[in-house]
Amino acid sequence: MGATLLCELGLFLLCTLLCTGHTQADKLRATLTAGTTIIPVGGSVTLTCSVQSSDGWKYEWFRRTQTTSEGKIRDQQNRDIRVCEGGIYRCRGKRGNPAYYTDISYDVTIEITFSNKVVVKQQPNWPQIFRGETITLTCEVQEGGETTEWEYEWRGPSTPTQWTHNNDVTFRVSESSSGDYMCKSRRRDDLYSSTEWSEAFTLSASTVKPKAQLTTNSRDVPVAGKVTLNCSVNLSSEWKYFWYRGNKSSEPLTTQDAAPSDGQISVSQEGLYRCRAGRGNPVYYTDYSDPVNIDKNTEPGPENSSFLTPLIVGLVCGILLILLLLLCRFKLSKDSCFKRPQSKNQHSATNHMTKQDETQHISPVQVESEDVTYSLVELKNTTPRKKPKIPEESCVYSDVKIRPSTGKSDPATAHEMVYSGLKPGK
Repeated sequence: MGATLLCELGLFLLCTLLCTGHTQADKLRATLTAGTTIIPVGGSVTLTCSVQSSDGWKYEWFRRTQTTSEGKIRDQQNRDIRVCEGGIYRCRGKRGNPAYYTDISYDVTIEITFSNKVVVKQQPNWPQIFRGETITLTCEVQEGGETTEWEYEWRGPSTPTQWTHNNDVTFRVSESSSGDYMCKSRRRDDLYSSTEWSEAFTLSASTVKPKAQLTTNSRDVPVAGKVTLNCSVNLSSEWKYFWYRGNKSSEPLTTQDAAPSDGQISVSQEGLYRCRAGRGNPVYYTDYSDPVNIDKNTEPGPENSSFLTPLIVGLVCGILLILLLLLCRFKLSKDSCFKRPQSKNQHSATNHMTKQDETQHISPVQVESEDVTYSLVELKNTTPRKKPKIPEESCVYSDVKIRPSTGKSDPATAHEMVYSGLKPGK
């Protein structure tokens, strides 16, 4: 009898355990679905909780974030709800009295989109990028984003990056770097609220390495002069220039004539010159230019000629001015030699001579006395005629020096000047 009771009790316990295990294994689990997991700016998303193979369920909703523990959403027992906040959502079903609960659903993460706009910017902002250069792409949050602490995520030609506190990525450009880059950001205190993806920034890297071009205004350095060298790169912009004299392995010129940021220098030394350009940090260099040979010139250059020309002209003008002054002085001194003081007898001699017949024949005789040559006028009488009246303006006078015909000079008349009125003949 006792053995039979023990057997029946064992069978009952076994049956109870088996039935209970079967019930727990078959307990229902609620299913949570979302139309979209990203809430648009100013919008909301619909969440749906369901339990299969049965009706009459009511639902409970739960939400949590990375900073808050899970809590029940009040006044929400419907199958469908609309939410406008980011976070992690779960739900479960219940029915009956006392209530029977299903297992809670799996997590669904909902992100809300901020209205802040994000843009991708390139630094340095060169119009053309060459393979081998180092650039930085920056994700910039606009419209008040500077007052918030953000995290950033990138999409590019390579695998998308994880969320990071750095808003920029720096890399050396390669052939595989070409492509579209996008970014978005989210608040550090709310990992389920983020901005929309930025517009795509397209990076195109050139595989052709640029080459510097070197030109000069002259290949000969004039005496005490200089020549100008110009270095340029036709592709892209913001280049700094480096100058070399001699071999390529030589150090760049660092004199005042060769400022790295200047594309033009003036040199006075002969030699073989090259240049190249560089930019960025670390510096990316172009290929060297073709060499230009500069020689010394022993002839005066254009600069010296332009200096000597006015000097020579000034000297010539000065010499001519001096000669002109000397000539004027000589002429004045010569005129003063011919001016003699008139004697007191000049007036009487003039009256005496004018009373003679105007038609008398005059035969001049050249007489040389001292250093002055005078004309000796000899008067001869002809047939007397009535003396015509001769206008004063038609008279011609001649200075004569009187001396005796014997050839002996009379001291009283040696320097006596006599004027004679002469009528010019036809």
